[in-house]
Amino acid sequence: MGSPFSIITYSNDSVKVVRSISRAYLLVDSLNSVYSDYDLRSELSVLSQKGESLKVSDALWDILEKSQYAFLKSNGAFDISIGPLVKLWRTARKLKQLPSDTAIRNAQQRVGFKFIKMNPTTHEVKLLRNNMQLDLGGIAKGYIAQKVVDFLTNEGLVSSLVDAGGDLAMGQAPPSKKAWSVGVNIPSSEELLPRYLFLQNAAVATSGDMYQYVEIDGKHYSHIVNPKTGLGLIHQRNVTVIAPDGATADWLATACSVLPVKKALKLCDSFPNTGLLIAEKKGKMILKWQNSYFEKMME
Repeated sequence: MGSPFSIITYSNDSVKVVRSISRAYLLVDSLNSVYSDYDLRSELSVLSQKGESLKVSDALWDILEKSQYAFLKSNGAFDISIGPLVKLWRTARKLKQLPSDTAIRNAQQRVGFKFIKMNPTTHEVKLLRNNMQLDLGGIAKGYIAQKVVDFLTNEGLVSSLVDAGGDLAMGQAPPSKKAWSVGVNIPSSEELLPRYLFLQNAAVATSGDMYQYVEIDGKHYSHIVNPKTGLGLIHQRNVTVIAPDGATADWLATACSVLPVKKALKLCDSFPNTGLLIAEKKGKMILKWQNSYFEKMME
């Protein structure tokens, strides 16, 4: 998925750890070959390129179902069909030049989950518009991180933490610890907020524009694109979500970056054991909003 991937685990059996971690990375590679939009040979890329209905693997079907649910729950703020717009803004960051209004409108005609036809009986998927491009970047890293934690738990390595490009999934706390401690960045800075999250058997994802953005004519455009407007977000915001699993934390962090603050808080409050922190930079000020569950998990 174009991101670094690391695993931390605890065990007294070093041979078992080496064997299990090696198998875990093979799992990561196998899922990357399904989900990556950077790899033209991935199953996701093949689906985007095909003009006809395609029977997909169980791995791809599962994440497409989760993505459909996320699209509906977020009222379209999270949409994996956003690929054509993401491609435009990747080029904009490279050239430091805004996409034209015409280019954005043309890309938007190929964006919309309603153009993804899914048959739950046969697991066949058809993209109803030509030149669509699916992008799982807002859910797949968290999903894979969770799959690895679950795999290691089944291997008997119950105290593990997986970091998939900043999306974290974790099992039980490390030995002699009450929880994993997780720091949260201040927007547009490598500094951390003074209080840490203390978690176990949970996932955390942070979505923000500290590294991936472009500044054009004095305006700051994020790599995160609003599916409804076709524009890179212009607010400087870090969104951190705690959730019971990696996929949910990942897509909620993306959706809550797009949504207005009140709607973002309402969305996260509709899920059990789910916390939200929005930290937004306005001038020299950092404005913060968080729900009660997030506050409960901080020390």
